Amino acid sequence: MAIGFILINTAPGHEHEVFNKLSQTQDIVEIHSLFGEFDIIAKIEANDFEGLGEIVVNKIRSIDGVIDTKTLTGTKF
Repeated sequence: MAIGFILINTAPGHEHEVFNKLSQTQDIVEIHSLFGEFDIIAKIEANDFEGLGEIVVNKIRSIDGVIDTKTLTGTKF
C-alpha cells in the first residue's frame, strides 16, 4: 500500500470551499487545515504509487481553488 501526504495551497478565500470538497472525496483518509506555507494537508492511500498519482491529479488538483500541491510519499511496512 502506498501513502501520500498532500500539501495543498489554495486561492485566497477558497480554503473552506476546497476543504469541504476534499472532505467529500472517498480516497482521502485524513484532512487538516494548516497555518503557514500550506493551507491544507490531506492523507491519501492507494494500492500503488500510480494510484496515488491518479488521486492527486484527477481528484485533488482538479478542484477549483487548488493552486498548487506538493506530494510526500511513503509506504506501510
